[in-house]
Amino acid sequence: MGSLTDGPGRSPWRHLIIAALISALLIPVSFFRPFGLIEARLYDILSTIAPPRPPQPGAVIVAIDEPSFSEVGQRWPWSRDLHARLVKSLRKAGAKVIAFDIIFAEPSMEDADRTLAAALGPDVVLAADDVTTVLDQGVQTTRVNPIDPFLEAGALPGVTAVELDGDAYLRRMPRLPDSFAAEALRLNGFSAPVPPEGALIQYFGPSRTYPTVSYYQALAPETFLPPGRLKGQTVLIGLNLKADMAVDSGAPDAFPTAYTLTSESLTAGVEVQATVMDNLRHGLYAVPVPRVVLAGLIVAAAFMAALVCRKGFNWRRAALACLSIVLLIAGAWALLRFGRIWAPPALPVAAALGVFGARFGLDYMNERQLRRTVSEAFSRYLAPELVAQLARDPSALKLGGERRNLTVLFCDVRGFTSMSEKLKDEPERLTTLINRLLDALSEAVLAEGGTIDKYMGDCVMAFWNAPLPSPDHPLKAVRAALGMIKAVEHLNLVLHAEEGDVAPRFAVGVGINTGDCVVGNVGSRWRYDYSVLGDAVNLASRLESLSKEFGVSLILGPATAEAVREHYVLIELDRIAVRGRAAESAIYTVVAPVEQRKDPAVTEIESLHPRILELLRSGRKQEADALIVPARTLMPLLAGYYDKLVGRFSTP
Repeated sequence: MGSLTDGPGRSPWRHLIIAALISALLIPVSFFRPFGLIEARLYDILSTIAPPRPPQPGAVIVAIDEPSFSEVGQRWPWSRDLHARLVKSLRKAGAKVIAFDIIFAEPSMEDADRTLAAALGPDVVLAADDVTTVLDQGVQTTRVNPIDPFLEAGALPGVTAVELDGDAYLRRMPRLPDSFAAEALRLNGFSAPVPPEGALIQYFGPSRTYPTVSYYQALAPETFLPPGRLKGQTVLIGLNLKADMAVDSGAPDAFPTAYTLTSESLTAGVEVQATVMDNLRHGLYAVPVPRVVLAGLIVAAAFMAALVCRKGFNWRRAALACLSIVLLIAGAWALLRFGRIWAPPALPVAAALGVFGARFGLDYMNERQLRRTVSEAFSRYLAPELVAQLARDPSALKLGGERRNLTVLFCDVRGFTSMSEKLKDEPERLTTLINRLLDALSEAVLAEGGTIDKYMGDCVMAFWNAPLPSPDHPLKAVRAALGMIKAVEHLNLVLHAEEGDVAPRFAVGVGINTGDCVVGNVGSRWRYDYSVLGDAVNLASRLESLSKEFGVSLILGPATAEAVREHYVLIELDRIAVRGRAAESAIYTVVAPVEQRKDPAVTEIESLHPRILELLRSGRKQEADALIVPARTLMPLLAGYYDKLVGRFSTP
């Protein structure tokens, strides 16, 4: 039917085309950088749902916070001899690694610097930074390290530079081999591999998720902290001011993270470094899929949606469509949660919604244009001209017909029964093969303006000069027949290229006859077809069956042959009895287009062949055999015919 709601046997190509078009529209969007911010926000949401966490926090934060400012009583930056006291206090408390998320890039008071340098050692990491400057001649990156006395004392520099996304959120894992978190992790005795390109940080909670103590407490842990609180710990020291945690604070060392959407607060840079360290140690960062893979997911989602809605929408399929959207999002979350792979679901979901929406829209249009849909439905069974005529005059939908001179064609597949027997255990393949063949044969008929009457298994019946007049209908039918034969040859080549020597090889026999027939709606009042009846139809069917007996692909009845003599070189095959005639009638086949009549081989066969028939009919078989030998050479395509011909005239 022309409806968008598919019935049994309905081709799925429409849905596949919709899916392919929507995929083609959405795949380029995945390469559009601003769209990445939508995917990033989805990552923020999904990564905070039951996130994976390390067995235990990998660091303790020593926060330079408001209580510490109150207790210390100094303006920022604090004296470096205070930091020296902290280092000594932390070592005494058993800290394994001490890392300052503070850049000591400039000298301060000489005594204070000397005191801090004396306290530093190989268990200390000091923050460094990479400063990027855009110049006219290019981009310049400058490394800002702690002052030399601190490095000479054995402290290691670790780069704290991070890369923000376009919305200023911090999601990207640092990829420097000497990053701050990587150096702290190495001092702790663990490897710190460089994460893949585009790896995303897995956050474990909002601000202050990591165990945190105030700076002033760490200066006197024996007074303010439980015994052993810092023993064996990696301690990260950095700013963590509550006043800077508001989203609109503009704090230089606090960042929006995945949890900012729900907590509406920023996360201190020092806590971000602790998170990165645990991501590196436990491999918890997420790796985005390549864009090529994402394109594949878009295509898969679109075709999945096409499969769901291939038969239109009802409440069950609508529920299934909603469920499929949920499954796409849930699948992305599961892959992130358990596989640490980030496959953004935005575009796959958009592809599925696009297919569902397109299908729903088409169904809606279908309901709004029912008259047009019915016309399209009938056009699958009748000629388009007849459909237009019926639309103008519905009273024509009645039984009856008219007498008209028509050319009728029958085409049958040779050896189909044996092929069916060979493929009896592969009905799908057999159906596919015959459908491909019938498609090629039908195309040849329609290309010449024929009306396909019916398919009878492996046989096609068509006719010309109805429902609309066609003065040259015998010529069009013959052209269609030759087109069918060429189409079969092409299909055989295609099948051989696909399947090799095991591919089936098709051959057809075609019979064409011209004569008066009754054409119209034939059937009962409950069901009828637009078809033809008459002796001319029966003779066309008989000629098709005789094509195998005569060893040729095409046989023309006498009236058809007479009508196309000006266009084709014909030879008489034999004479057969025709119902309603006392004398036998000659039947013919096409040797070549008339343009090739001057070809020596064609000229010779035109003169030689009638003599062969005359000799055989007069019983002079030996003389005929002598002429058949050169005839075979002149026209190899008639070799099988001559074998059959000799057999027909042989004495039993």
